[in-house]
Amino acid sequence: MAPTSDAAALLRIGQLKDRSQVSIKTIRYYEELGLLTAAQRSEGGFRLFSPTVVARLAFIKRSQQLGLSLQEIGELLQIRDRGQSPCQELKHKLQDKVREIDHKIAQLSQLKGELEVLMQEEGSAQAQAGVICPIIEHQSPAGLH
Repeated sequence: MAPTSDAAALLRIGQLKDRSQVSIKTIRYYEELGLLTAAQRSEGGFRLFSPTVVARLAFIKRSQQLGLSLQEIGELLQIRDRGQSPCQELKHKLQDKVREIDHKIAQLSQLKGELEVLMQEEGSAQAQAGVICPIIEHQSPAGLH
């Protein structure tokens, strides 16, 4: 396919890497997943991307930082690609993430309490038959094994 007059405005994958700070391997992976699409290919077969892909990559990376999976990000981008705002869907996904974090915090808080109890145990430093360390092998009231 011969490049059009718009091809001058398009970015080769190396230029996209430089502008987005996302590796070529990752860009190709995102393209494979359907998160990105090359606008066209050069005569030499090089991928050519619209400059708007830089903002799309920034959106993907920021969404990942917020804990969204690539599948979730893809769902948001599909909404955007249909000409709609994905903000409402994003809010729902972020609410789910907050609930997951709250659950993890509760689990970690419980674990911290169990660890503090175990650290107060008066375990024998002497070897006992079949026991590696009585502090660890002592079953806590919370059922820690």
